[in-house]
Amino acid sequence: MSLRAPGANRSNAVHAGAWWLWALGLAAAASRTTNPLLLGLLVGVAGYVVAARRTDAPWARSYGAFVKLGLAVLVVRLVFSVVLGSPVPGTHPLFTLPEVPLPDWARGVRIGGRVTAEQLVFALYDGAKLAALLICVGAANALANPARLLKSLPGALYEVGVAVVVAMTFAPNMVADVGRLRAARRLRGRPAGGVKAVLQVGLPVLEGALERSVAVAASMDARGYGRTVPVPPAVRHATTVLALGGLLAVCVGAYGLLSASGASYAVPFVAAGVVMAAAGLRLGGRRSVRTRYRPDRWGARSWLVAGSGAVVAALVAGTDPVALHPGVVPLVAPGLPLWPALSVLVGLLPAFVAPLPKESV
Repeated sequence: MSLRAPGANRSNAVHAGAWWLWALGLAAAASRTTNPLLLGLLVGVAGYVVAARRTDAPWARSYGAFVKLGLAVLVVRLVFSVVLGSPVPGTHPLFTLPEVPLPDWARGVRIGGRVTAEQLVFALYDGAKLAALLICVGAANALANPARLLKSLPGALYEVGVAVVVAMTFAPNMVADVGRLRAARRLRGRPAGGVKAVLQVGLPVLEGALERSVAVAASMDARGYGRTVPVPPAVRHATTVLALGGLLAVCVGAYGLLSASGASYAVPFVAAGVVMAAAGLRLGGRRSVRTRYRPDRWGARSWLVAGSGAVVAALVAGTDPVALHPGVVPLVAPGLPLWPALSVLVGLLPAFVAPLPKESV
């Protein structure tokens, strides 16, 4: 079978879950490093794939908003470091702010004071990591159809999935409404920027969000949403034990993966947790009577997209921590480690194997 990217259709479309697994793999890699060069490379990979494979749907237009949000988080992190100080020692003072005297019970906290280059660089690295995480999540929002993601969820998670999907679609639809209303104001010769314009646009945006919520509730009620069938008490109790036990085991394993001393027990806990959670979801799905019309297929391209993100996360996590965390004290210029950089480039695979959007064919 040829893996050259064809035009998108219902039979070869990448599964929405595959896009989220790819983006979460990039986010996991970003969480393991504070190297600004690697973080910039991760953001560039996510941006290139989004530019190559996103559609004109409302949720696909939210990527720019996530990029702006990431930049805002970076700026806020720098401002907090300047105003509230940092525990990082520094020998290169830049300037000194007036320090506000605080009572004895606030000892250890300061407002103002000396600002050093080391603390600003540390805040820049930390803020860049947070911004990269947000941008990776934004890439998943721009590429994955939330409605099809809800359609693919197990029956036991359908109610929770509806709430998650509504939350994920609120921001993209709000961004689309804001752009539409600002364009309408410009066509009428009214200013589209400023506080007054934002206040005048805010009410129609909220009104549109409320109308969509009412329409979604009406359509769900018409389709029999929430109807279940009775199951034996033993099945309910077993479902609860398996689901909660599996999630607890996954949390313990995730903590082990993030800590330096948990490598011995992390993988077994994660594997056992996944098996238990899957069994619990399987049992919990018996109470749902909904059916799926033309369910999405998880084909070879979906495996390649999801696998590329997993490979990026695994290869970056296995790199020497010294290469992933450039020094701040003493202050040195960050270098680009070759092996992690090549690992990040694996994340570009979806831009070549995922089907082309219909408007690009």
